[in-house]
Amino acid sequence: MTLPKLILLDRDGVINEERTGYVKSVEEFNFIPDSIQAIKQLSDAGIKLAIITNQGCIGRNLITMDQLEEIHQHLIKNLKQHHINLHKIYVCPDHPDFPTHRRKPNAGMLLEAMSDLDVTPSETLMIGDDIRDLKAARAAGCAAHLVLTGHGTKTAVHEEFKNYTPVAVHANLKAAAAFILGENQN
Repeated sequence: MTLPKLILLDRDGVINEERTGYVKSVEEFNFIPDSIQAIKQLSDAGIKLAIITNQGCIGRNLITMDQLEEIHQHLIKNLKQHHINLHKIYVCPDHPDFPTHRRKPNAGMLLEAMSDLDVTPSETLMIGDDIRDLKAARAAGCAAHLVLTGHGTKTAVHEEFKNYTPVAVHANLKAAAAFILGENQN
């Protein structure tokens, strides 16, 4: 299997624990076990990495962009401590009821990342835990993998999921990274 040139990672439920009511502070941001290790393995393999995240908490006025930036600086600091090169975090602050073309399940952020990083859809892979991630990947023309952390277990049995198969399904980001890098088949 040829390695993708770019992997787009959803944030909540893939890298950090999904929370009811959004992650609103650094204290509420908790990495999923082994997610940093998985991101490091992908980074060490020479794959470009970007995060693609809806943050409706901004549109709902639950936190400010400055508070979100503080959370993301915490995330970046942790990744840098492990010598991980994250190219960019793409954020859509839209209120869920008033989405633009950038808010997943739309493809705007994914297409923006591919353009910025000079990668084609066929060279790109999206890893997410929600049906929105699968829809966005399809709309952008790139492959998608589903992790069962966060909303993943519900997504795998979602009535629309069958419309997005074949999709590789993994227990978590660590298992997804191992599969992508050819370390095992799950």
